[in-house]
Amino acid sequence: MNAAKLDKLCLWHPFTQMQEWMEPRFEPVVIVEGKGAELIDANGKRYLDGNSSIWTNLHGHRHPVLNAAIKRQLDKLAHSSFLGLTNEVAPALGARLLDVTRLKGRKYRVFFSDDGSTAIEAGLKMIIQARRQRGETQRKNFITLEGGYHGDTVGAMSLGRSGLFHKHFGALMFPTCKVMAPFCYRCPFNRARPCRGADARESRRCKWECLDELRRAMKQRGAGAAAFVAEPLVQGAAGMLMHPHGYLKEAAEICKQHGVWLMLDEVMTGFGRTGAMFAFQRERAIPDVLALAKGLSGGYLPLAATIASAEIFEAFLGNFSEFKTFFHGHSYTGNQLGCAAALANLDIFEAEGTIKTTARKSFLLRRLSKIFWEHPNVGDVRQEGMILAVELVEDFSSKRPFPPAQRLGQQVCDAARVRGLLTRPLGNVLLLMPPYCTTEKQLEKMVAALWDGLNDVLPRPKASALNGARKKQPGAGMAGN
Repeated sequence: MNAAKLDKLCLWHPFTQMQEWMEPRFEPVVIVEGKGAELIDANGKRYLDGNSSIWTNLHGHRHPVLNAAIKRQLDKLAHSSFLGLTNEVAPALGARLLDVTRLKGRKYRVFFSDDGSTAIEAGLKMIIQARRQRGETQRKNFITLEGGYHGDTVGAMSLGRSGLFHKHFGALMFPTCKVMAPFCYRCPFNRARPCRGADARESRRCKWECLDELRRAMKQRGAGAAAFVAEPLVQGAAGMLMHPHGYLKEAAEICKQHGVWLMLDEVMTGFGRTGAMFAFQRERAIPDVLALAKGLSGGYLPLAATIASAEIFEAFLGNFSEFKTFFHGHSYTGNQLGCAAALANLDIFEAEGTIKTTARKSFLLRRLSKIFWEHPNVGDVRQEGMILAVELVEDFSSKRPFPPAQRLGQQVCDAARVRGLLTRPLGNVLLLMPPYCTTEKQLEKMVAALWDGLNDVLPRPKASALNGARKKQPGAGMAGN
C-alpha cells in the first residue's frame, strides 16, 4: 500500500478537516525528498517551499553543515536524561543563545523543551511560581494582545485565545486581560484611507491609541499583573499582523513602570525572520522571558528554549526543604541531536553572513511583491524581512473581508501548488516565508506562482495594468520550476 492510502487509513493531521482529506478524489502530496529551497514528492514533482515547512526551515533542506553535525552527534549519543545529568552540547548551546540574544551579561538562564507551545508553557509557569515565591501573590494575571496565538497547550491557549481554534476549551483556560493589537490596517483609530501601494503602517494616521489602551490596562490591572505577553513585530497565526515600529519599545517601558514582566514569544519571529536575529533587538526592548523554537534547530528537529531573567531564576533558589524547585520538565529536555543541530544552525549564520544576505533578498521580495497591488481584491501587502503577507478583501475601500467559508486563500494556494509552490494561507491572507537559501530566481518564481494562482481564483485586473506591472519585474509570470 502506498503512503497516501496508508495515511488516509491511519493518521490524523493537525488543522485539517479529515473528512475532506479522506475523500477518494483527494490525493495528498507525499513529500519524499528535499534539497535547498525545494521539496520533491513521490511522483518526482519539485516544489518551492514557500512557507519554510511551516515556518521552521531556515537554511534549506539537506544543508551539509546541519546534516554533518547531526551525524557526528549520532555517532556519539542520540539522547540521555537531563534530570540530574548534563551533556556536552546543551550547555554549549545555552551559552551561544545568551550570546546571540545579547542577554549574556544580564545573567539569564536557558530552559530547554520541545516546541513553541512547551516553551510558552514553561515561561508562564516560571512567571507565576516566581511571583508567588517572591511573595507577590497578587500578581497572578496576564495581559496579552488581541489575536495573539502562543500554541495549543492549556496555558498557551489561555495566553493566546483563538475563537476558531480554542472555543471548545474555554472551561480549561484561565482568564487574561486582552488589549488591542497594534495592527494598523484594521485599526479603528487609523484615520487614513486605504492607499494602494503602501503598507498601512506607512500611511497610518493615529495617536498611538493602542499604547493608550495598554497604559489604561496597566493602571487598572497592573498591580495584579504578572506579565505582559506578546509576539514582537508580527503576530503570526492571527494573519501576520505587523506592528508599527516603536510599539514594542514603548510597551516595554510601560511594563517597567508598573513592575510587570515582559514575556516575548519569538517562536516564529526569531532567528532572522524579521531582518534582525531577533525581533526584540530591532525594537531595543529587553524581555524578562523569551520563548524560542521553530528555527532554533534550523528546522531539523523539535527543540525549544525558554530564556528567563536572573530576577525570575533567583526566586527558585533555596534549600530543598523549601520546595522552590521548578517542578516542570520534558523527557527530551537538552536532547543532544537537537542541540547539535541548533549549534550548527548558529554556525551557519556566522559563516554565511545570513542576516546580511537575507536583507538583500527581503529587499528583492519587497520589490517583486508590488505586483499584488495591481489586483483589485488585495487590500494590504505587508512585509517584515523574509515574511510577506498579502491580505485578500472583497472590497478595497471598506476592507470588507471575504466570507471565511469561501476559503479563497486556500483556493489560491491550491492553484499556486499546481505551478510548483507550496504555501499555506492564514484564512484569506496569503503568505510567503521562504528559506534563506532561496535564490533570486526562485523568489521570482514563488511570487509569480502566487500571483498567477490569485488570478486563477479571482477576476484578473485589466490587461494593461497587469502587463505594465509585469514589465517592471524580471521573472514575473514564470511558473513551475
